[in-house]
Amino acid sequence: MGDRPIQDGASVDGVPDAGVPRGDVPPRPDTTVPTIAGVPPTAVGTAATAAIGSPVYRAGPESERGRPGWRLPLPLHVTASLVGEYRWIESSLYRLLGEWVVDVPVAGVRVHLDGQSMRHAWHAELWGGRLPVRDGMDPEAFTVPSAPTAALFAALADSFGRPEDPTVSWLPDGGEPAPLGVLPRLAALYRVVLPRLVTTYELHLAGTTAATDGPVARALSLVLNDERGDWMAGEQLLERLVTRPHDVAACYEFLQRLESVLVATGAGPGLLSLPSGLSEG
Repeated sequence: MGDRPIQDGASVDGVPDAGVPRGDVPPRPDTTVPTIAGVPPTAVGTAATAAIGSPVYRAGPESERGRPGWRLPLPLHVTASLVGEYRWIESSLYRLLGEWVVDVPVAGVRVHLDGQSMRHAWHAELWGGRLPVRDGMDPEAFTVPSAPTAALFAALADSFGRPEDPTVSWLPDGGEPAPLGVLPRLAALYRVVLPRLVTTYELHLAGTTAATDGPVARALSLVLNDERGDWMAGEQLLERLVTRPHDVAACYEFLQRLESVLVATGAGPGLLSLPSGLSEG
């Protein structure tokens, strides 16, 4: 899929600058992050899951540490697992939205999705630069999804086919897959994926410590600014396009399936399995 030009000042159905990247966005990269189909079956349940399951240690009574709200920083391998999964998510969104651009029939929506796809590509590069580089730590080994993330993106990708893993199937019993229309896709992006991703980033940012998490906290702030803006622009676009009762029904049928997938995998607040403590806010 080649680059597609984005015109300055482009708007979609009255939403100003809905398709224009904020800030300088690098050329579309040739990403090597694993695709969903290429994720080994054991990737979710091995090192990444074990690392993400590590706790966030909070202090007990104030007298034990001398000040309230004291917490130990996240262990390095836990932070690396989170950052690696953020990289995987952002790279997957870049590819997914790029695929949608190719077959979405509405020109204004294509421009809108193209701009967001490019921002997700930049976010993936940003997170890749935050992965630790130390002896015995392979940055690529951390770029894997946890169970909720893998199941959600499998359901999104398999809107054009049946999931390989029957445990994450979102289709009704005996149902056959059918290509999604534009509105269910936009609803999935702006009412499930981005809201949950923003929640994840906000919870992680709130749990960072200034002494040890400065680079990660700065990246979280930058990415959050983009994701919130994209979420708002996308929701405005979706509200303008949903004009008939059966539009509403089509959107919410797919949203229910996606949320059911996440709940079945044990997802809590946000999009991925956060360490205990961060998920509590």
